[in-house]
Formats: sequence, structure tokens, C-alpha cells
Amino acid sequence: MAGIIDTIKLAGTLVLALPAAIAGLELALVRGQTAFGVALVALAIGLVVIQHTLTMPTDVPELLAKRVVGTVAKEPESEPDDDG
Repeated sequence: MAGIIDTIKLAGTLVLALPAAIAGLELALVRGQTAFGVALVALAIGLVVIQHTLTMPTDVPELLAKRVVGTVAKEPESEPDDDG
């Protein structure tokens, strides 16, 4: 489940990617300039994919905290019952 920060980051990326994608579609479909249109659509898709997969230096403390919390706060394993 994505957190609120991840949602805000995605919205910021889409603010930049959507106009490029719309302009690319217009160039490719309406004006007949397919090379520029496809390049703009690919740029928009690449921008969203890179934002989703790229780890920034500011994200490292958050990733380390998630690992530490996951390691420390493991649920105890159930013990076998000796009643039978």
C-alpha cells in the first residue's frame, strides 16, 4: 500500500508527464509528426517509470528505517502445543 508521500510524488511526476504525453499524442495522431509524437510519449512514460523505480539519496533513511522496523518487529512464531 502506497503512503501519502508516494502519492504526492506520483502526482508531481504526472504534472510534468501528462502534458508531454498529450502533446505527443497530438503530434503523432493529428499533425502526422510520428517521430516527435512517439518520442514525447516515450519520454512521459520513462519519466513515470524512472520516478517509480529510482531511489534518491533522500529515500535511503526511509528504506533503512523500514528494514530495521521489519527486523525488530517480527511477529513471534506460534509454539507447538504439548497438550496431546
